[in-house]
Amino acid sequence: MPGQATPSQDSPVSGAVINPAMPVQRIASVDVYRGLVMFLMMAEVLALSKVSDAEPGSAFWEFLAFQQSHVAWSWLSLHDMIQPSFTFLVGVVLPYSIASRRNKGASVGSLLLHTAKRSLILICLGIFLRSMHSDQTNFTFEDTLTQIGLGYTFLVLLALYSQRVQLMGLAVVLIGYFAAFALYPLPGPDFNYALAGVKENWEHNFNGFAAHWNKNTNLAWAFDNWFLNLFPREKEFMFNGGGYSTLSFIPTLGTMILGLLAGNVLNSSIAQIRKLRIFIITGLVLIVFGMLLHFAGINPVVKRIWTPAWTIFSGGVCFLFLAFFFGVIDITGKKKWSFFLMVIGMNSIAAYCIADGGIKDVIHKSLFIHLGQGFDQIFGAAYATLISGGLVLLVEWLILYWMYKKKIFIKI
Repeated sequence: MPGQATPSQDSPVSGAVINPAMPVQRIASVDVYRGLVMFLMMAEVLALSKVSDAEPGSAFWEFLAFQQSHVAWSWLSLHDMIQPSFTFLVGVVLPYSIASRRNKGASVGSLLLHTAKRSLILICLGIFLRSMHSDQTNFTFEDTLTQIGLGYTFLVLLALYSQRVQLMGLAVVLIGYFAAFALYPLPGPDFNYALAGVKENWEHNFNGFAAHWNKNTNLAWAFDNWFLNLFPREKEFMFNGGGYSTLSFIPTLGTMILGLLAGNVLNSSIAQIRKLRIFIITGLVLIVFGMLLHFAGINPVVKRIWTPAWTIFSGGVCFLFLAFFFGVIDITGKKKWSFFLMVIGMNSIAAYCIADGGIKDVIHKSLFIHLGQGFDQIFGAAYATLISGGLVLLVEWLILYWMYKKKIFIKI
């Protein structure tokens, strides 16, 4: 993939990937893309599935409800693109972050120290948010923030090397993870599926070679049966109900590397229109490649265990999202429409904590206290969650808007 500003050596020096002489500024399209991602996460309060259940037979609400839910195992909905998009954008902005710190005189040592601290904070914040409704610390590492934290230090190390090394790193991550799953033995005839929390004849199970990526009978599930029980728990860990796993941070690193490669292009001096072409072509190639892996039975597209095919396919979708926002906002200059999303995207960590923490519950309860117990029934019971959830969403945005006006931006 083209896009480096200057030639580089395969060593962690200041000119390795980014050009420290280039001006470092926010990319509006990246903020808006991130804002869309966080808005989709915050919009879970609308509970569209409840509206769909209350309006049986409505193809419109059924479609919207599907897009706001995760698929059972393979393939995807719009909601399944939240985590890869957020992860992808971590890589996109990294060349700018490194350039900013290097322009301020940061050494490689201080840069890596800051990286290690940031990784630890992300991991701890993810565990904290997942423990809010538990009686004790819930040591789980499949959360978006913990997954990013586990791979972030490796990403920064790669960012200090040339683009060739970054591509090699991506290949090692995806091929190595694929091989590890493929070599792990399939369940034998005496395998106890009940202990794995899945039915032997579950309708979403794959057959043949692809069965190596079935739910809770794979390498990542076996790893978590050992690893997660090293931590104090309320009860022994046996399986994750959704099939999510700790080891997914490895291919998640692959998604961040794809974002890093896109960031290299953004931070280069090549023409804007050429950058747009690169994003579109790369996105389409990745999508087609991911589909070939899936339909050929080589490697299925499964977000919950972040298969290599999912990394490739979802990465292609992320490139196309980036191409759209980059083309509309940064090339044509049409920005006014995106202000709502930009407010969210410029404070993504705050938005994440608002959406995933207890603040939304406090807002929701307060609305019923001050507006009355039946305020959400104004258009009937079927649309109650749209009314209450919509107001919660509005209040959450107003909090972020206040932070935006006061220039309060939470960073890690």
